[in-house]
Amino acid sequence: MNSFIKTLLLIASLGLSANLLASGDHDHGHDEHDEHHEEEPQKGVHNGRLLEDGDFVVELAIYEKDVPPEYRAWASVDGKSLKPGDWKLEVQLSRLGGDVNSFAFEPEQDFLRGQGVVEEPHSFDVKVIATYQNKQHQWTYPSYEGRITMEADVAAASGLTTAIAGEGVLQERIKLYGTIVADPLRVSHIQARYPGLIRSVKPTIGARVKAGDVLATVESNESLREYPLLAPIDGVVVERHSNPGEFTADRVLFTLLDERVLELHLQAFPTDASKIKTGQAITIYANGQQAQTKTEYITPRHGETPTLEVHAPVDNSAGNWVPNQAVEGWVDIAQTPVPLMVDNRALQSFRDWQVVFIQIGDTYEIRPLELGRTDGQFTEVLSGLNAGDSYVVENSFLLKADLEKSGASHDH
Repeated sequence: MNSFIKTLLLIASLGLSANLLASGDHDHGHDEHDEHHEEEPQKGVHNGRLLEDGDFVVELAIYEKDVPPEYRAWASVDGKSLKPGDWKLEVQLSRLGGDVNSFAFEPEQDFLRGQGVVEEPHSFDVKVIATYQNKQHQWTYPSYEGRITMEADVAAASGLTTAIAGEGVLQERIKLYGTIVADPLRVSHIQARYPGLIRSVKPTIGARVKAGDVLATVESNESLREYPLLAPIDGVVVERHSNPGEFTADRVLFTLLDERVLELHLQAFPTDASKIKTGQAITIYANGQQAQTKTEYITPRHGETPTLEVHAPVDNSAGNWVPNQAVEGWVDIAQTPVPLMVDNRALQSFRDWQVVFIQIGDTYEIRPLELGRTDGQFTEVLSGLNAGDSYVVENSFLLKADLEKSGASHDH
């Protein structure tokens, strides 16, 4: 089964959890996806939720037309409206993660107005306490949006990964192109010290040798005595121009390359010259591989094009790179510490927000964010998330798809 089909099956299976949670209440005083609710809350004339206790009725709505979202409430007894000064109201919202928002109410026109903004997402457990003629009336109910549950084994099968939101450093980077080449300090061209007849040759092309290993034996023309031709460095034989019975003359007999460290050459235009300094971190990418290094030195590049060449060593002890390989390199030219940032892979568009999904146990919920600066990999968070929150990084789009499938949205 290919990965695309697996992903479709996962999205289909995950839809069940979102549909179950979507059946919770969403009393915002505006039109929502109530067609997905098994039991729709009864609405009043102001499109708010009706809370009844005998003949005492409260209508509670979130109002947000031309104002930040706020609570407004009306009350009646035996169908007769009460003046806002004749009764009192308190609302307490318990959010996923433990935050609690409490709202006191003050009389205004013909309703009680909540003191404070009902922050997004409008997803919480609600506790309402109304007082009329020294008698308290209480209601509690869930009102969830942008929230789904997913068991740990399903999340693991879906490839969801999480990270902890916290401080970090944004890296201002520029992208350069170039190649990885053999380090000229790690290439050895070997000639015979004394001309003569080659009596024996040990390694073949591709053989790995160590410094001091015998590469060949040569009979000197002058002394007629044999002497060994030794490898001056550890490396691989990349060229061999010698066979038994040949004369050495003054040509190169072997070329050795120590490929454990290669050299990076990146081309930079003069517009970037003032930004690039020695010691700056570089991340190189090619064919799914990446490596870290630092700028060692910068030289003018030979040729007609006015470019500079950035040089840096590349650790190739794992053998992931080969000479003359084309690469792209990101050079870190500035660092900006920020108090809170998130991985860009976590960001999803939801309604008119940029959101991440926080995780608490088996529950996931959107957090609309106000974002700041970005370096292409991480983005500063100005509001909407707390340091220490666990948020989904990889495959968060599955959670978004699950919510959209369940119709978990409302109109603002």
